[in-house]
Amino acid sequence: MEYFRLGDILVNNGVITPDQLQKALEVQKTKHERLGTILIEEGIINEQLLIETLEMQLGIDFIDLSTVRIPIELASLVPKNIARRHGVVPVRLNKDELTLAMSDPLNFVALEEVRTATHKRILPKIATTAAVNKAISMLYGNEGVARAIEEMRSDSQTREPARPRTEEVTEDAQHQMAPTIRLVNSILERAAVERASDVHIEPHADEVLVRMRVDGKLRTMLTIPDELKRTVVSRLKIMGGMDIAESRVPQDGRTNVIIKGRSIDLRMSTLPALYGEKVVIRLLDKSAQLLNAHAIGLEGENLAKYNKLIASEHGMVLIVGPTGSGKSSTMYTMIRSLNTDEVNLVTLENPVEYDIDGVTQVQINEKTGMTFAEGLRAILRQDPDIIAVGEIRDSETAEIAIRSAITGHLVLSTVHTGDAVSAIDRLVDIGTAPYLLSDALNGVISQRLVRKICPQCKEEYEPSDEEKAALGIEPSTHVHFYRGKGCPHCFQTGYVGRTAVFEILVIDKDFRRAIAEGTHTAHLEECKKNGSFVPIAEDCKRLVLSGVTSLSEVLGVLNSVDK
Repeated sequence: MEYFRLGDILVNNGVITPDQLQKALEVQKTKHERLGTILIEEGIINEQLLIETLEMQLGIDFIDLSTVRIPIELASLVPKNIARRHGVVPVRLNKDELTLAMSDPLNFVALEEVRTATHKRILPKIATTAAVNKAISMLYGNEGVARAIEEMRSDSQTREPARPRTEEVTEDAQHQMAPTIRLVNSILERAAVERASDVHIEPHADEVLVRMRVDGKLRTMLTIPDELKRTVVSRLKIMGGMDIAESRVPQDGRTNVIIKGRSIDLRMSTLPALYGEKVVIRLLDKSAQLLNAHAIGLEGENLAKYNKLIASEHGMVLIVGPTGSGKSSTMYTMIRSLNTDEVNLVTLENPVEYDIDGVTQVQINEKTGMTFAEGLRAILRQDPDIIAVGEIRDSETAEIAIRSAITGHLVLSTVHTGDAVSAIDRLVDIGTAPYLLSDALNGVISQRLVRKICPQCKEEYEPSDEEKAALGIEPSTHVHFYRGKGCPHCFQTGYVGRTAVFEILVIDKDFRRAIAEGTHTAHLEECKKNGSFVPIAEDCKRLVLSGVTSLSEVLGVLNSVDK
């Protein structure tokens, strides 16, 4: 009955014809989906027009779920199976009235099931199917958090008034902490499932916001009631070995957890802020050690150059790029490839991110005098074959590293610069003698990270002349670009995961001469013309044309390189 009512509404308003309705009903007999879904899939009507028609005819308001923050407590009010089966999501509860977002407001079976399950009066709202699916994923992905919050609230109602913070670590406090442990564990588990690199727990005036960085972008995942923030922060401090009685100064901590069989290191940092301490947690998945050259995005000619560089027995290989460009992943990939029983491989790191069996890893601690330069001096007395220096940032470290490379060691390091030539200029600017640098340097790997298009919603399209020009493609050339439309799988972003784009400069004898003479910039331009050096822009073009990433992603890389 409800399908014919929707069809009648659309026909009577001239949105579709009777023939189109009949065609959709025939398709429905085989697909067994709701009429609105069939009409959209068959291209007879778009979702926006359907929503506008129902909104006008039924008097039901549209709700933009992207602007609504849904309380996670509502996950326990409407069962997940009902929400997923009918495409509905609870939005807010006001006394006995529950606001319910629906992709199909004519689904009277859904309305009745929600009313029976909640014993509330239902106020329906219209929302897009994609927005409802995303909201369902977000809300019910936080069920463990919701249960833990309810337990914490129940405990707080029967608990004595709060004691001074210096007395929090007691047997009674440990018993009261059990729901908090479950809450924190649920947040960390959600972060691991979402492949988050960082979790931000941010106190605001009346709530605590939990945001997670996924594929380089921060995304709000849930909120925690303000009255629970102190216990959550205390729990994290206990995990990280920090002082829970001190909230006036920043602190750092570290721990390891097992989540779904994966060993994950957590690096924690607290910062006193206006409404309480903010906590940022970096998640370091030890499975990242298993990355290989192909997994980080090296292919074809770039892969051949990379293999040539790490096959050298001595010399220096630099990895360059701004913060967040994936330099550490490339460094660890190199270390893993070079780590054999036949070599003594030592690293200097600040901090040590991953523990690697068979590698001597040294933690930099400038407070005790263990700087990169001092650590490097000490390592040279340990008969090393390969030395990995986390970063070259001063002339002393640069000079020791370069002399080590010249005297028979393979030295790997990173420099915070934009491209290969800038790395050479940076080392010369901090006092490195060009003739020493030309003798030591084997190559420079410059890289950036770009997001990969979601395979679930990837679509092909014909680019405009302006879009072609952005990649240096002639307007007359027939090519296709790709993009992600956005779907529940990728949280409507159109992207899942990241890969790197590279430019790899291998130093040959002519280039060594150019570095020593200070003419390396002009020489690099000649290399570009004769094709012996492939700039990062060409790698960006390759990934766009092959459908790995989108034009909008690589434009940020191209603009930063042009600077």
